[in-house]
Amino acid sequence: MVTTTQVQICNQHNVGTPNFGQVLYRMAQADSNLDHDIPLLPLPAHWAKSVVGLLSFICFANSYNGDFVFDDSEAIINNKDLRAETPLGELWHHDFWGSKLSSNTSHKSYRPLTVLTFRINYLLAGGFYPLGFHVVNIILHCAISVLIVDVFSILLGGLQYTSKGRRLNFVPKSSLLAALLFAVHPVHTECIAGIVGRADLLCALFFLLSFLGYCKAFRESKEGAPFSTAWVLLSVLLGALAMLCKEQGITILGLNALFDAVMINKLNILEVLLKILRKDKSLESLVVFRKGLLFRMTLLLSGGATMLYVRWRIMGTGPPAFTEVDNPASFADSIFVRAINYNYYYSLNAWLLLCPWWLCFDWSMGCVPLIKSVSDWRIIALAVLWFCLIALMCQALCSEDSQKRRILTLGLGFLIIPFLPASNLFFRVGFVVAERVTYLPSIGYCMLITYGFSLLSRQAKKKKFLVAALLGLLLVNVWRCVIRSNQWRSEEQLFRSALSVCPLNAKVHYNVGKNLADKGNQTAAINYYREAVRLNPKYVHAMNNLGNILKERNELHEAEELLSLAVQIQPDFAAAWMNLGIVQNSLRRYGEAEQSYWTAIRHRKKYPDCYYNLGRLYADLNRHIDALNAWRNATVLKPQHSLAWNNMIILLDNTGNLAQAEAVGREALELIPNDHSLMFSLANVLGKSQKYKESEALFHKAIKANPTAASYHGNLAVLYHRWGNLDLAKKHYEISLKLDPTAAGTRENYSLLKRKLDQLGKKGDV
Repeated sequence: MVTTTQVQICNQHNVGTPNFGQVLYRMAQADSNLDHDIPLLPLPAHWAKSVVGLLSFICFANSYNGDFVFDDSEAIINNKDLRAETPLGELWHHDFWGSKLSSNTSHKSYRPLTVLTFRINYLLAGGFYPLGFHVVNIILHCAISVLIVDVFSILLGGLQYTSKGRRLNFVPKSSLLAALLFAVHPVHTECIAGIVGRADLLCALFFLLSFLGYCKAFRESKEGAPFSTAWVLLSVLLGALAMLCKEQGITILGLNALFDAVMINKLNILEVLLKILRKDKSLESLVVFRKGLLFRMTLLLSGGATMLYVRWRIMGTGPPAFTEVDNPASFADSIFVRAINYNYYYSLNAWLLLCPWWLCFDWSMGCVPLIKSVSDWRIIALAVLWFCLIALMCQALCSEDSQKRRILTLGLGFLIIPFLPASNLFFRVGFVVAERVTYLPSIGYCMLITYGFSLLSRQAKKKKFLVAALLGLLLVNVWRCVIRSNQWRSEEQLFRSALSVCPLNAKVHYNVGKNLADKGNQTAAINYYREAVRLNPKYVHAMNNLGNILKERNELHEAEELLSLAVQIQPDFAAAWMNLGIVQNSLRRYGEAEQSYWTAIRHRKKYPDCYYNLGRLYADLNRHIDALNAWRNATVLKPQHSLAWNNMIILLDNTGNLAQAEAVGREALELIPNDHSLMFSLANVLGKSQKYKESEALFHKAIKANPTAASYHGNLAVLYHRWGNLDLAKKHYEISLKLDPTAAGTRENYSLLKRKLDQLGKKGDV
């Protein structure tokens, strides 16, 4: 460790304070006592950062080959802003999920820089391959963990530079311990193993760079000025970049202001507050006016106000659209119930930092039942939380030990201020508890734990037990990170891991059921969907999915009951209206089905699948013109809608409109040139129009794309049969029957061909 007697302390703050260098020396000496009580070996800076970086990599490395899970589907796979055909400028007008910010359904989460990195990942990988996305997240966390060693060295040990501008680290052991606690904290798994967590990682990166940039402002400048305005402005810019990655980023401006007041100007906050309350004229003589604090505060405040104004102009005035199941406490009528439950949520977040054992990908939908009475035993949790916070705040304000005041004030600041956007105090948020939002507040937590460990080790007589406990804690956290990041590798493991943590969470059961349904296990999926509906009788998405499975299993009456209930609960649920129409169509209640389809389209105007199903209804009713119009609407809204194109070709073919069918088929193949089903349908039309050569070529292309389709070989055989190429017809009839022996039409045609060949053979003998 570099001691203060070996370097010349920079005295750029020595404005009107003759003994300021000696004050810095004494403060450094006092701060070194914090490190003296930490029972760890001091490591050189590069070794400390290497250890932190390596451990952070070990914790989450096994998530590198994970899948896209949970919210990744909406934020990445279904997000059109990632695709090359979407203009880059659209990113600045859309939310994190790709919806227009002006939309009523937008969550107003404005994170264009994060989406831009997703787009770069997508373009470099040439598609939706999760490997590159995961690797970037792991690298970001490692970089943040390395960077945070410097942050903790400043927060715990003070900010001092040598005359050559090199920053001193008076607490290498304390900063290493705090950085290790941060790097291996299991609650961070969601941010790293879940790709959408990149918003938090990028925000944290720019957040820390903004803080370090602000600290750079106090190096001695060439002009001898006490601080550099350029570095302060750069810090504000980095704060803006942090906010463009995630909303929490703007809070760094408040933390920089707090750091300036407490660390740079060494203000006693309680003393200042008392002077303000008493209107004490001596307030004017405080150091605040002699070190440019007010000027720097003005820059920070102006920067923050500008960011908020620009964001407000882009986002619009409408609040985010959330439902009661997302955050039930925020919809409670009683202010008392809201306040009690918000505070209980804070205590849960604090518990996740203290004991990150019970982790869950989602804490909504009954996972945390509302506290509705003071007799609820959970009141104890928030009482304990506020007892601890008030005790820490009293020490931060009233302690005679300036070092304790500074560390506790900054620790509480970094714990509380970044959490404020998620606190429901300023606006409603779309979650109950979210592990990802503790990424930045955990900086303050690690700082407070490190300081507490130092105080504990100062009192302990047998420090070997403390060292063993500390190493045990770090190893357990590493092991827990490895286990948890492995659970995030696939949706099945992730969803099932939540069943034991939040058995009352309807969304957990819904997601397990959806995962099983996607894998074809409908029977098991039904059980989980039923449990989701039992836990939350208004869970319309579970009703919709359960209704779909029952529809496929021909349990139409129960499916209709569920879907009818879903649209009764949520009248604008377009997907449920469409599925209800499909069930009613299957029950031959065509009038009701048509009405359901049009209701779905009224609630979602651009709904190609609904137009497709409406066209099928009209085809069943022999309303051919209406069917063609509905399918045409589907293809206009979704030019790659293969089923709609196919149905148009087939209907026109069956009604004898071969020229029109051919025109539609060619139009479809121009848009979807590799669709073998379209090739097959157009080949049939061309064969009937006696364009045998072109029809033959299309049949062969379709068979090359899908060689096991019995109907493709069967219809090619029919073409050869008509064309007079009987040997080729015989060959393809036989291939078709080998692939599908039950095809009655093909068997009949094959029999006709054999009789014809037999007749030709007899004539040849004659």
